[in-house]
Amino acid sequence: MISKNDLDYLARCVALAQEALDKGDEPFGSLLVSEDGRVLFEDHNHVAGGDHTQHPEFAIARWAAQNMTPEKRKKAVVYTSGEHCPMCAAAHGWVGLGRIVYASSSKQLAEWNKEMGNPQSPVYNLAIEEVIRDADVAGPVPELAAKVKEMHLELQRRKKNG
Repeated sequence: MISKNDLDYLARCVALAQEALDKGDEPFGSLLVSEDGRVLFEDHNHVAGGDHTQHPEFAIARWAAQNMTPEKRKKAVVYTSGEHCPMCAAAHGWVGLGRIVYASSSKQLAEWNKEMGNPQSPVYNLAIEEVIRDADVAGPVPELAAKVKEMHLELQRRKKNG
């Protein structure tokens, strides 16, 4: 179930994804929100420099491990413009973060990349539930997924036009 608050946080993730795209990076953005609704950490993709581990969800997991108790991590929610990749899902699971809410799914991203003629990712597009045991996951959100798709299309246009 996706609430009005969830939609507001996801809209911020989509805005962060746009910031990443505007900076020449892949369009992904994420938030970590405390049990009481405070945004504790936010970030966007930083893979344009060549380090493809610089995902915002992975940064959230590292930040949470260093700054939150295990109890607080379990009650926190990660919001993201795109479903976690297996690397980020594993980090999320190892750190013991709580619920995950995403705007667009890994399956959708794989389909969009295929439509655009992009090569397959070197990592399988697995659902979060295939990586984390007993994951509490919600998504995708069709209207926000459409915006995310447009950003990925724009990224491809930019790459083709140099």
